[in-house]
Amino acid sequence: MKHLVGLLLGTEEDWPVAFEEVMRRAMPAYEVERVTIEPFGLRDEPRYDVVIDRLAYWYYHPREWLKKIAMMDDVYLLNSPFTFQSMEKHTAYCAMMRLGLKVPDTVLVPYKNPLDNARYAYTSARYNKAFDLDAIAERIGYPLVMKPYDGGAWRGVSLVRDADELHRAYDESGEMLMHLQKAVDGYDAFARSLSIGAETMVMNFHPELPMHSRYSVDHSFLSPEVGEEVVTIGRLVNAFFRWEFNSCETLVKGTDVHPIDYANACPDVALTSLHYYFPWAMKALVKWTVFCAETGRKPRIDLDTREYFAVEGTYAERLAAYRKLADDYFETDRYHEFCAERLAHLDEAVLDWVAGPSFDRLLMNAVTATYPAHEHDRFIAHFRGLLALWVKDNS
Repeated sequence: MKHLVGLLLGTEEDWPVAFEEVMRRAMPAYEVERVTIEPFGLRDEPRYDVVIDRLAYWYYHPREWLKKIAMMDDVYLLNSPFTFQSMEKHTAYCAMMRLGLKVPDTVLVPYKNPLDNARYAYTSARYNKAFDLDAIAERIGYPLVMKPYDGGAWRGVSLVRDADELHRAYDESGEMLMHLQKAVDGYDAFARSLSIGAETMVMNFHPELPMHSRYSVDHSFLSPEVGEEVVTIGRLVNAFFRWEFNSCETLVKGTDVHPIDYANACPDVALTSLHYYFPWAMKALVKWTVFCAETGRKPRIDLDTREYFAVEGTYAERLAAYRKLADDYFETDRYHEFCAERLAHLDEAVLDWVAGPSFDRLLMNAVTATYPAHEHDRFIAHFRGLLALWVKDNS
């Protein structure tokens, strides 16, 4: 039986080419097609079994098409378009605070500059209450972080250590709606976990470094217990909001895990940033796509939040209950059994591909598209070394 997978894309090229190549090599019963944007009838029948979306979080026409094919035709989507509003961070913070996670204290403050709306002046003059920004910051406690409530690519993020930096950051925020969040000062590790379906990769992340150096190859930067908690938090967030292709950022201080960003409609999977971890991401994406297509997994539009809110007990007991709810949603046991029976050949296929000339051409194309000409040789050698390490570790 033939299956058709749709890729709804923006400007990305490296990982879609990789995904298509792995599918061609390992899954001949599958075809992959890049979705075009065109008029659609609300009763039109879609041709796709699964659609991987990397566009509709900002492009509304394809978003409405995704809603239609999920609601009317049961096409499986990565991710759900029905909770994109939650991907503006704010709702995600609220949900995870209610579930008892150690989210730092956070306050949402009004816009610094008036909105471009004819009704704003009247509404603001009558109903906007004057507030003391300094008093809010003092109550939260310095240092703190000011960041847009909708986030994305570290836009508008400022570390605020005193009143001068507070007012400078707020003045520069303009029409961005901002959170003030308590900084986790002196944290021990910054973990970024990329989740694709029932799998999660936790990576040692260094946001202060250039993109090619932000993910360091370190398999033991967290204790096993803390690492498992980081995985559980990522899975919980994704199951709660029906996100199946998402990244979660947590700060670890001692044995405490503080989630600070876990709502990414378009998580980073670029070859030039993930490097060593890129083959894992492609394998996980192929496996979850095939699992969803062949098991007839249906999209879940409703969130069933009450079953999460009903969980009680200590922090450890609640985490264990949340992990079970998440594993039930992702059908984790069934997924691993399916991969062992149906996709046992995938590891070898991806290893041969990464070690061969086709992947090397992909790597060179990604570098030349990302870096200026005088840096091509340097970065080609840099990424070849990291991918050679992956080949060695997985041989």
